[in-house]
Amino acid sequence: MMKKKLKTHKATAKRFKVTGTGKVKYNKQGNNHLKANKSRAQKARKKSTSTLSSKKEANKILKLMVK
Repeated sequence: MMKKKLKTHKATAKRFKVTGTGKVKYNKQGNNHLKANKSRAQKARKKSTSTLSSKKEANKILKLMVK
């Protein structure tokens, strides 16, 4: 029997990036929707990137991003 290929989950690959040290980096959601109603501080908070603090969640994402 032939071994099945592992495929990359494309939606996850577009939303998350892996840093050089192996951390999972992502942009916060909600930055492009209904901006007129948000304060300047809210919009500034949404611009920044974050890293996943939970090792469990990071491992799940890395499994989806198999290359």
